[in-house]
Amino acid sequence: MRTATNQRTYNSALITQHSVLAVALCAMLFALCVPAAAQQPGKIFRIGYLDGSTASASAVRVNTFRQELSKLGWIEGKNITIEYRFAEQKPERLPELPVDLVRLKVDLIVVSGVPSALAAKKATTTIPIVMTTVGNPVGLGLVASLARPGGNITGLASLSPELITKRLEVLKDAIPKLARVGLLWTPPLGQDPQLNEIRPAALALKLKLEEIETPRDAQGLEGAFQTAKQKQVGAIMTTATRAFFAERKRIVELAAKYRLPAIYPEKEFVDEGGLMSYGTDYEDLYRRAAVYVNKILKGAKPADLPVQQATKFEFIINLKAAKQIGLIIPVRVLERANQVIK
Repeated sequence: MRTATNQRTYNSALITQHSVLAVALCAMLFALCVPAAAQQPGKIFRIGYLDGSTASASAVRVNTFRQELSKLGWIEGKNITIEYRFAEQKPERLPELPVDLVRLKVDLIVVSGVPSALAAKKATTTIPIVMTTVGNPVGLGLVASLARPGGNITGLASLSPELITKRLEVLKDAIPKLARVGLLWTPPLGQDPQLNEIRPAALALKLKLEEIETPRDAQGLEGAFQTAKQKQVGAIMTTATRAFFAERKRIVELAAKYRLPAIYPEKEFVDEGGLMSYGTDYEDLYRRAAVYVNKILKGAKPADLPVQQATKFEFIINLKAAKQIGLIIPVRVLERANQVIK
């Protein structure tokens, strides 16, 4: 049996042992918590946003991107800042803009469109780059493959090359007697994969494709439509570029002025009064781009994040615009549309 003295000694040792264990446990928990807290103790991440278009033309999509970031917990002025750089439709300015972002030591660069992506790739091989609307990133050399990007670039592929042939098919179905189509493109032509896709598609559909070089200024657009009328085209299309997107209101106005049916790559053209659009849901891509940004800011590496392709597409018809130019769209085509504006 324990004496009173022995019992007191035993209790004291037990208390001391428990105290040591408690201190050790607290120390371990503190050690585990410190790295997480030290990662971003009030750190404000700096995001660069690079776009060859204009701020006003891109406002809707940029707002979609910012709203999705906010849902993910990234608030401008609180834990992120965004450095916006727009080339304002001046290609010669584009190379210097990502260099400026690199100089600012941004944590990540979001790019919109092929020219912006190529310029950012040239400017840095270390800062993570997230693509929002780039068609054929593998063919352009931006990533090694969709599944394994391999470098500092990842994000979304918009499928622009593949969808331009679909738009041509829709145009032929909407205008059964169509024989000649005008295609507006902006220099430099280079190796635009959209043209590589549409040329054989036009031959297969027995359509004459008139490729019309279209300068970016207002006079250039007017001249392009005048050329289209001279070539007696029955309808008009544009390649999917940031330049045409920025000038969508003017393009829609000219199509109505010259009474030319047109199909566009983005729904925003129809929002401006255009006839038809078939293409990727670009707002969905911008929301998904925010998810990539979220993952990278939390430690993921671009090389480990597969490039995802567009999965949502929209076909919209504006019957008001059709009536304006005296076009009757077949019922079978109307039935295929996601939205018909009456």
